Amino acid sequence: MTNREAIGTGIGKIILLGEHSVVYGKPAIAIPFSNTKVEAIIKKTNGDVTLDCVFFRGLLSNAPERILGTKTVIEKVVEDLDKELRDFHIEINSTIPYESGMGSSAAVAVATIRGLYRFFGESITNDRLIDLTNISEKIVHGNPSGIDTSVIVMETNLYYVKGKQLDPFHFKLDAYLIVAHTGSQSQTKDAVRDVRLLIEKNPKKYRPIIDELGNIAYRGKMAMEGNNPIELGNLMTRAHFLLDKLSVSNEKLNKLVDISLDNGALGAKLTGGGRGGSMIALCSTKDEAKYISNKLLDKGAKKVWVSNMGVDI
Repeated sequence: MTNREAIGTGIGKIILLGEHSVVYGKPAIAIPFSNTKVEAIIKKTNGDVTLDCVFFRGLLSNAPERILGTKTVIEKVVEDLDKELRDFHIEINSTIPYESGMGSSAAVAVATIRGLYRFFGESITNDRLIDLTNISEKIVHGNPSGIDTSVIVMETNLYYVKGKQLDPFHFKLDAYLIVAHTGSQSQTKDAVRDVRLLIEKNPKKYRPIIDELGNIAYRGKMAMEGNNPIELGNLMTRAHFLLDKLSVSNEKLNKLVDISLDNGALGAKLTGGGRGGSMIALCSTKDEAKYISNKLLDKGAKKVWVSNMGVDI
């Protein structure tokens, strides 16, 4: 049975530790970020499928290369459910900055798939939702680790190793997390490719960096479960230093990291693909987080969120 209207949602995500090294089988830590979300509204119409999103408005068949991942997953869902690719309109609204390192592409896919399944009166398992979302993610990112998809679908903290069983975990950390968007876009696909090229050209220099980033993620999980924000902050800052050596930071990210540390943050680093996008900083108190957030905005951050890490998440 087809509904007249259905809505699907997907939230953002933050990688605390392990970006880039996770592609090489090392662990990473990611948390859901419900401060931001995507909403996909599917409405019954007559005629060809139409799409309205930040990048395109018009017939799905005319969608540009930039949203090929979304277009492909829409077509795949309709095929899987043995439905016709016609007589509906999709409107996608998002508060996740696109290409920000906060999981925008995966959240769009998750919201769209959920919305389509509800529109057609069908249910979907998390495993199938992950598989379908990863079709889009491979188009968008080339060789994604899968961490974005898993965290956004399951909406739980994950200690993630590519190809291994998912390891959800809980923590209560006496700290606040700042997420700041630089205002410039992160190009994860390019960054992942360039890290691979560095490793291929000089494995003796760059493989140990990948190994250390993986070890930092392992130690970070222990710090989180042990409510040790000082240790976690130190690990975050060290991780940023290493990511910078992998060429995935840039002047703007480094500037915001330095401002955070100079104003009392326990630790700070880029998050996600890098080369733009977003950074994170860990703070002891809410007042400190507000103070540092204002400093970041004064120095060029376009948007800032503060999340309480002390709730049971």
